[in-house]
Amino acid sequence: MGTTTTSLVKQRQAPLRDLYAKLPAEARIFEGARTANACAGDPFHGAVVPNHWSGEPLPFGIHRAVGGDHDLPNPGDLLCTALAACLDATIRMIADHFGVHLASLQVGVAAECDVRGCLMVDPAVPVGFQRLHCSVRLAPDGDVDRDDLHGLLAAAEKCCVVMQTLRGGVTVLTELEAIDASAILPAESGLPA
Repeated sequence: MGTTTTSLVKQRQAPLRDLYAKLPAEARIFEGARTANACAGDPFHGAVVPNHWSGEPLPFGIHRAVGGDHDLPNPGDLLCTALAACLDATIRMIADHFGVHLASLQVGVAAECDVRGCLMVDPAVPVGFQRLHCSVRLAPDGDVDRDDLHGLLAAAEKCCVVMQTLRGGVTVLTELEAIDASAILPAESGLPA
């Protein structure tokens, strides 16, 4: 793969690589999200607020296969969206790093789930997606060897945080904080103050 001296990725990531090599603790990041309190009688709709987001809460719905209206992105859609966004960005950053110019890139993600598990219809059916399929459609700007494109995709897969998290699994801890309903402030209740 060819290189270029004007790589924006190299300009931004080189100092970070040096910093993290010297101070590994600086490489730890923390992401998160929370739901907006939506206990207004509709269990099939809600909203989520990603950390570092200053916009309006993002609405979500529930898939019709489990009783929802499927009129808004559902949590499965959001999972696919996260994987598509992460893989797309990773491919573009690695392409920029190696001087491969892309004329077009589209990443699609499809997920397959047997909902009998989450509806407790059949205890033998696992709860969760049984398969995710990523399709990457890219057109390089100029002549790029097909083997180099496969190498680009392999490097992107290796560096894609969301993909590697899904492939490797991750520990998920749940913590409950039960509070008295009378302690909820009006703004938290979803009702006008």
